[in-house]
Amino acid sequence: MPNNFASGKYAIAECDRCGFRYKLTELKNLVIKTKNVSIKVCPTCWEPDQPQLSIGLYPVNDPQAVREPRPDTSYNSSGTNGLQLTPGDVGFPSEGSRTFQWGWYPVGGAAANDAGITPNDLTSLGEVGTVMLNVAAWSATTSYAQNDSVSYSGGFYLAVKANINHVPTDITYWIAN
Repeated sequence: MPNNFASGKYAIAECDRCGFRYKLTELKNLVIKTKNVSIKVCPTCWEPDQPQLSIGLYPVNDPQAVREPRPDTSYNSSGTNGLQLTPGDVGFPSEGSRTFQWGWYPVGGAAANDAGITPNDLTSLGEVGTVMLNVAAWSATTSYAQNDSVSYSGGFYLAVKANINHVPTDITYWIAN
């Protein structure tokens, strides 16, 4: 039985998207939402079906509840989260092994704001030492670049512009630190 259509081996066609001419055999069908939409496109314009367009086409079973749950028997009321020291000491979690300890002043509140609601036994111990900065004294003959710092008349100044022989109190070239 003969075919009703020619083979199209030498046929020329236009891409439905960009309009350029190609051999008909080079054009591919475009698929949108798993449907063949009879749009013929060139290899440059062709793209695979977007998977996000298929959301909702297939049933999804995503249960959240557990069938026949059992109680958690691993809870220790003595506190086994690694923070315990001795009862009454700083850092001793009195509420048990599921006690959450917040950092200092967490977003949404702190121990002062929600006392009795959120336990906060975390404390910081330590001290800040002395920080020494060695800043050269200002000199009229020195060429200063932006962000250079100097000491002048008991204060510290930062250069906002490159300068030579501009006193650090000149706010055009210096800011007080």
